[in-house]
Amino acid sequence: MAELRANRAKEKLANGEIVTCLAGIDNPYLVDFVGNMGIDAVWFEAEHGPVSYDDVGNLSRAADLWGMTSLVRVGSADYSTIYRTLDMGAMGVVVPHVDTVEEARTVVEATKYAPLGRRGMFKPRQSFGVDDYLSKANDQTMAVVLIEDIKSVNNLDEILAVDHIDVYHVAPSDLAQSMGHIGDDEHPEVQRIIDESIAKILAAGKIAGTTVSNDNVGKFRDQGVKFFYTAVNGWITSGGNEFLKALRG
Repeated sequence: MAELRANRAKEKLANGEIVTCLAGIDNPYLVDFVGNMGIDAVWFEAEHGPVSYDDVGNLSRAADLWGMTSLVRVGSADYSTIYRTLDMGAMGVVVPHVDTVEEARTVVEATKYAPLGRRGMFKPRQSFGVDDYLSKANDQTMAVVLIEDIKSVNNLDEILAVDHIDVYHVAPSDLAQSMGHIGDDEHPEVQRIIDESIAKILAAGKIAGTTVSNDNVGKFRDQGVKFFYTAVNGWITSGGNEFLKALRG
């Protein structure tokens, strides 16, 4: 009998450790390439990017090879979309625009089997060969909700009261847009709301996440953030600029 694969990111968070999550590698070859870097989780883009249900199987298999947690950002807090994504092999989902307590509850209902939720009964890829899958699945599936609208900030107390959500991730770009500062994540008011939201998440005893770069990762680490999302796009741009600067130097 096979053992259910451990969810590395979820286990590290449970131990109070920092989790790194890398996006922008929606290709199994690239997932395999970054596997030896020590990244904890990979974020596959099915809201804005190219990832389809059919892609999730091979992307998550590549992550499995290196013990990385496979997370898929779905398009919304839609019940069937969430559990179908898990059925295809993802270890967790990232759900955008969770603005109300009702949407937060839907996320839990779709990611957890009874008695915690009502995830549809099916034999998902992660269960193959695992006879006791149903008794362990709820402990391993991961739910990340995005706090990325001023509406969700205003409803944050209620959203934080929903159990079995692993990460409350404060996302700056859409938040800035919802506050009337489109394209200006660094606006002082946006930064204030981000900091206050993170503080509220931590005060509630929950795990905070946010989107980071090399420039601000230290700040958020010191604030107590445990889940750090970054995209490979910034690494490519930085490396490319350094190369061109050296070439022209």
